[in-house]
Amino acid sequence: YFCYDFNMKNKIAVFGGGCFWCTEAVFKRLKGVHSVVSGYSGGGSMDKPTYEQVSSGSTGHAEVIKIEYDPEQIRFEDLLNVFFSSHDPTTLNKQGNDVGTQYRSVIYYSSPEQKVQAETFIKELEQEKVFEQPIVTELKQLGNFYPAEEYHQNFYDNNKNYPYCTFVIDPKITKLRQKFAYLLKPETNEH
Repeated sequence: YFCYDFNMKNKIAVFGGGCFWCTEAVFKRLKGVHSVVSGYSGGGSMDKPTYEQVSSGSTGHAEVIKIEYDPEQIRFEDLLNVFFSSHDPTTLNKQGNDVGTQYRSVIYYSSPEQKVQAETFIKELEQEKVFEQPIVTELKQLGNFYPAEEYHQNFYDNNKNYPYCTFVIDPKITKLRQKFAYLLKPETNEH
């Protein structure tokens, strides 16, 4: 289900860009972002899927993050900019060694404005030839979002010495600090 008990001036953005441990770690560090929840979306009929079910690739769900953000502090375009800079939107159903439809690049828009902004953003990236290959990011209306199991939440911050974190996520955080220092929360800007 979709909970509407958040502060009404805040907005929701839902992105899938490979393993949600990575996307969560990146977006948690942005100013104006109040919460980031790892979860599953896009699978249609399956209710409350488990990580094992989603990992099998049979549910149709993608690993996504639900971001609650304050549009007065950070714009949806800023989130899009970070999203397209922190994963490869040209590889179909894979990010690095993570392969399967659950790792697809996808934006689940929660309003008609987000849809238009995302379409425009993708068009601009393509016109400017930012990526050598065509962008395969799906753009779909947000349906059900299911929070992932508790151990997936804040995975990076709770497991920094885990090999996946040091090899895959650390470089993403370094790149984020270099490229988007102006968007970071003050406490996450230290090295």
